[in-house]
Amino acid sequence: MTFVSYMPQKDGSFSLSGIFLLLVMLSHPCDSRPHTGRVFSSTAGDNHPAKKVSAEVAAYADVAKQIIDLAVFGAAQNRSYDRLARFTDTIGNRVSGSHSLEMAIKYMYSAMTQDGLDVHLEPVKIPHWVRGKESAEMIEPRAKSLAILGLGSSVGTPPGGIQAEVMVVRSFEELKLRGSSAAGKVVVFNQPFISYGETVAYRAYGASEAAKVGAVATLIRSVTPFSINSPHTGWQDYQDGVKRIPTACITVEDAELMWRLAQRGQKIVVRLTMGAVTLPDADSFNTVAEIKGWQHPDQVVLLSGHLDSWDVGQGAMDDGGGAMISWEALSLIKDLGLRPRRTLRAVLWTAEEQGGVGAQQYYNLHKVNLTNFDLVMESDLGTFAPVALQFAGSAAAQKVMQEVVKLLAPLNTTKLEGYAEGTDISSWMRAGVPGASLHVADSRYFWFHHSEGDTMTVQDPGEMNLCSALWAVVAYVVADLEDMLPR
Repeated sequence: MTFVSYMPQKDGSFSLSGIFLLLVMLSHPCDSRPHTGRVFSSTAGDNHPAKKVSAEVAAYADVAKQIIDLAVFGAAQNRSYDRLARFTDTIGNRVSGSHSLEMAIKYMYSAMTQDGLDVHLEPVKIPHWVRGKESAEMIEPRAKSLAILGLGSSVGTPPGGIQAEVMVVRSFEELKLRGSSAAGKVVVFNQPFISYGETVAYRAYGASEAAKVGAVATLIRSVTPFSINSPHTGWQDYQDGVKRIPTACITVEDAELMWRLAQRGQKIVVRLTMGAVTLPDADSFNTVAEIKGWQHPDQVVLLSGHLDSWDVGQGAMDDGGGAMISWEALSLIKDLGLRPRRTLRAVLWTAEEQGGVGAQQYYNLHKVNLTNFDLVMESDLGTFAPVALQFAGSAAAQKVMQEVVKLLAPLNTTKLEGYAEGTDISSWMRAGVPGASLHVADSRYFWFHHSEGDTMTVQDPGEMNLCSALWAVVAYVVADLEDMLPR
């Protein structure tokens, strides 16, 4: 493959090949997309696949720089941050099934439509759990109020609450060893934070494991490496056939306090009251915005973040930022007058926090067109300064993406990591569709995750500019390449 220019020569004239290309373009007005400045044609002398891919992707350097300049230095500077601030300040947090989530979807539908994008809503059914009033206090060995956040899907306590002695453990293994002493008690898990992926098991399964040995409720140390007396919520899963008992997260500080008291042999008694209830599934929507491809409109590069959040804080970091940069990527491309070969589709998922409910229903609806999905992208680990692009795909696709990230040199983010993650794109990746996620400098992410601390104060406009630029460059280039990513 060699590329030929359709740009004027230095003397102002056009090359023959350039004139031919212009005639072709004029004769196909329906394909009137902006081009990168270079096109490719096969020749007998240079058809090595690696060289072809490298040259084809490298031809996007100028357009990648235009996208980056617009996002970081130009008229779109700080736009994703401003959009997020306006959205979260207007709507607030947006838990599954709530009126706030309905308002958030309507807000984004209107905003993206006004932005000139092709927007539609796709209906789904989602869980509707309501926290209700909740409180906890330590009665013995002294009176102390305990900050708690009930966990999603938890049952409530009886109207008068539960008052019981506490048993503190640091692991599931310790719970099993001491199980004979747990009957009728509130089990407090004071597990150390190792990593979110490992430690979250206590939040997810602690209630059922404690119920198996007769506990009447559980209080789980918040899954965070850092705390300022702040509880963190999240979803939990009851096991089939196991009694459902109330469960909530407490602060790191209170979990450690009760651990120290227990180690001294002091009796601990707590009173827990929770008004949590699960209502029938609610109607909701995935929010979809598109720029239609000029050549292969049925083929899709999908960008995404989730619109729902927990019912604390503002849901700015998790995952308002991911939703906004997915919208912003389309805005940047639209503002530059770019239109790729394939459709760019931003999907703002609903009910991700309840286990990717909206995304799974989207997958079930669209998997019949699995082969038309070129790349699925998800941002759900914050929009701090980007470090790398995470990618899951075949070895051949990895080679293409290694070339694509070279275009991110102006952002100083040219690293490609050999895996991708995201609840909402996991079904696609398991089915063999290439997937990408955003790796950011996320050391503080779990400080604020699922807590009252997840507010706009966590966000930085400059870092969001960088994330938006990266997201837009990767999405546009992959969508505009001559071939889909190899499976």
